[in-house]
Amino acid sequence: MIQISDAAQSHFRKLIEREAIPGLGVRLSAINPGTQRADVRLEFAEPDELNGDEWVVDCAGFSLWLDAPSVPWLEGAQIDYETNPTGGQLQIRAPRIKGVVPGADAPLADRVQWIIDNEINPQLAMHKGNVNLSGVDAEGVVRLNFGGGCHGCSMVDITLKQGVEKTLLMRVPGITKVVDVTDHDSGANPYAARGSKSASTDASPYSKS
Repeated sequence: MIQISDAAQSHFRKLIEREAIPGLGVRLSAINPGTQRADVRLEFAEPDELNGDEWVVDCAGFSLWLDAPSVPWLEGAQIDYETNPTGGQLQIRAPRIKGVVPGADAPLADRVQWIIDNEINPQLAMHKGNVNLSGVDAEGVVRLNFGGGCHGCSMVDITLKQGVEKTLLMRVPGITKVVDVTDHDSGANPYAARGSKSASTDASPYSKS
């Protein structure tokens, strides 16, 4: 499922031999898989640093370990090492890591989750907030839980109506309404505390929660 070129294997082998640590190998994992922020993490690892459920790819002189939860996202990945006049560069291509946009016939919840992961949460993350899908009912009502800086934020109603709901209604046919089911009274670290005068100075739908 993973293709690692001879040049890449040679590159890793030289680095591993330089470290001179018994059993040292390379671990590959997916970061934020299924989203537009997805990336790969490649790091050296010793056997006692492994979780025990990694998939093993035997290479010439070392092992490449695949993080188990990352395996579906790394299927078909290619690792190569390209040389150039100034040295060389490792190239990693993982065509599945960002996932596949759900089609029009996909379940409504899947289409909502895609927009949350790829459009809404990246916006909210700039202010340490996030939103999680609680459910979608047969009438197309989406229920959400706000977290992070959005949990208990004084601007969450604006974020919901002018940001999150507006985005979902526009991008996901079949949605009729978006409701917030968060217990905001339990919010421990809101971006803008309730009663804060500064909260009303920023009209951006995503900026204050």
